[in-house]
Amino acid sequence: MRASVLLLAVVLLGAVGCESVRPWERDVLARTDMAWDPDPLESALEKHIEFSKEGSLDGGAAGGGGCGCN
Repeated sequence: MRASVLLLAVVLLGAVGCESVRPWERDVLARTDMAWDPDPLESALEKHIEFSKEGSLDGGAAGGGGCGCN
């Protein structure tokens, strides 16, 4: 019984979070500043700097072990 109530609550919370986007609102979502990665070149540079300083990557493709010999 509790599992079904919990499942119903999760489904209702998920349904509340969904909203349709009107055609005239899509241009706002298509702007480059709304993208996950608006500037791929700058993002790649920041990742390289972070990798060089810390020897770690944020879940992307990893090459080398942090010694700078990749």
